[in-house]
Amino acid sequence: MYVFHDLILIGEIVLQTKIAFRASERLQDTHEHFDNVETWCSIQSILVAAGNVSKILWPRLKYKARGERLRQILKVANDNPLSSRKFRNHFEHYDERVEEWFSNNYRGVYTDLSMNPHFNSGLYGHIPDFTHRGYNSFNNTVVFRDEILDLNELLHALKDIYNNCKPFTLT
Repeated sequence: MYVFHDLILIGEIVLQTKIAFRASERLQDTHEHFDNVETWCSIQSILVAAGNVSKILWPRLKYKARGERLRQILKVANDNPLSSRKFRNHFEHYDERVEEWFSNNYRGVYTDLSMNPHFNSGLYGHIPDFTHRGYNSFNNTVVFRDEILDLNELLHALKDIYNNCKPFTLT
């Protein structure tokens, strides 16, 4: 049985997905007309929108039953890429990541907001040391230190959920 607030939350998933898709379009536009601020604005928008969908489908313990119910309604597997909010948290809690880095590392090197870090390294796709945030426009991946997030995979997961929302929405 679907309750009214399930439909409201499904509507919110649709909105957040559209926000992520629009941000993805803006990000692709930066490939031809480079704008560093727009690049990172778009990436952050994708991560936040995906994080908002994730919080609806994998909420904190108090709302666990609602998350399970919505994942079942929308046919979302527990191992869906959206189940992890790690990258969104890296960006949202960037201040903490900086503090932690400098409390554990005494080097003065800090490379941030790197563009195409894999290709700049010259080491066959190896991420250069000290790259904290990077974007690879050739394969649409985001780097945070030694971790890589494939935005195409994230957007594909959002698209699948969006399509599963259609029977429950008016538009």
